[in-house]
Amino acid sequence: MTPNPYYPPGAPKRLIVGISGATGIVYGIRLLEVLRDSDVETHLVVSRPGLMTLNYETDMTRDELYALADHVYSPRDVGAAISSGSMLTLGMVVAPCAVKSAAEIASGATQTLLTRAADVTLKERRRLVLMVRESPLHTGHLRTLTEASEIGAIVMPPMPAFYPKPESIEDMVDHTIGRVLDLYGIEHSLSKRWTGKPA
Repeated sequence: MTPNPYYPPGAPKRLIVGISGATGIVYGIRLLEVLRDSDVETHLVVSRPGLMTLNYETDMTRDELYALADHVYSPRDVGAAISSGSMLTLGMVVAPCAVKSAAEIASGATQTLLTRAADVTLKERRRLVLMVRESPLHTGHLRTLTEASEIGAIVMPPMPAFYPKPESIEDMVDHTIGRVLDLYGIEHSLSKRWTGKPA
């Protein structure tokens, strides 16, 4: 079952993944890795600052990142398939999401394919998850995120949970990505579910 009740039965399951320039590119990478082994087709767009972050935070090359997705688009290609609401998708996840990207999405004044695709996701009433990575947040940031929420985005800062007693950073990342997948009705075994009793 998908979050969008109007998604045609039998239509290909597609998810747009955006990676912007905020710290925490591991979330986008892990999301792509998990979806690669599922029946969900991934459509990836990475901003130029996102590629810079890839270089800062990982040993992965651009080509290795792109190889994780089924389809990859240039952030400058505002005429790409994912810029149109006629392309059926389950929605979009921006992981991680920079405040600048969130601001473009909240205002509707989009500058790149990443934020255009997010805007289209919202106008089609599809699920948009923004994994915003910034701390601390000033009032302007909070207003931007409130505006994004008011127009339909789900603001989901990747905050680690400790009740599953994670043993590594990878455990914490997996738990967060599992919660993202829950929002789209995508089955996974990444996270332990709270049962009312300690793990």
